Order: sequence, then C-alpha cells, then structure tokens
Amino acid sequence: MDKTELQKLQAFLRQSFGNEDLKVALDPRNTEQAAVHLGERAIATVSVDDEDGDRSFAFEMKIPVGREVIQEYLRRLFENEELKVVGRMKKTDSVELNNGPDFLGVVSADDARGSSYTLQMAILDFDLEDF
Repeated sequence: MDKTELQKLQAFLRQSFGNEDLKVALDPRNTEQAAVHLGERAIATVSVDDEDGDRSFAFEMKIPVGREVIQEYLRRLFENEELKVVGRMKKTDSVELNNGPDFLGVVSADDARGSSYTLQMAILDFDLEDF
C-alpha cells in the first residue's frame, strides 16, 4: 500500500463509520497491511486483496462482545448512533452492519457460543475513487 491508498482508505473509513478520529497507518512489518486506529487504540486491520486481478482491500475488526450488544458496542466505539445491526435473510450465523441506509459489512461469529465476532468489509478500488 502506498501513501495515497492509505489516505483514501482513511477518508473512506472515516465516512463509513462516521468518525473523524480513525487513522490508517502502514504496518512496518508488512507493506500489504495497515492498522486502523481509533485514538491510540488499534481496532482493525486492512489488507490488500489482489487475487482476482482487481485491487481491493479487506477490513477486519474483532468485536469482543456477544451478539445481543454488538450494535451498542459499535455505536459507543465509533460515537455514531446511526450504526445499526440487522439480520440477514436466510442467514442465522451472521448479521449486517449498516450506517443509516448504507451497508458496511458482515459481522460473523468467531465461535459456536457467540462470545466474540468479526466485522469484515470489502473495500473495492472504485469505492475509493471519490477520496
């Protein structure tokens, strides 16, 4: 990832989550991965996905709470009351995360007990064109 991509990813994530305090910085040990920080705290990673010939990015964030409080946890974390967790048709093992009417990603259980979850977002190259 280069500096321009990092800046575009940061702007995209700030808009997506409604929080201007998000920062994206390159992982010095791996130039194909960046850390996403909220204040001083690292909360997620973004990695490059070039497998299909198109450049895209995979956002991944661990959520250390149970399903019943995911929405409240994310709203408090990002200081954004517009974040909403909604069920997925015909899927019981995951939910969607939206910011208002906009789809952000899928939250899936890490284990059968549902004690922790992972938010995954695909960020395509054209998603970054306006940034």
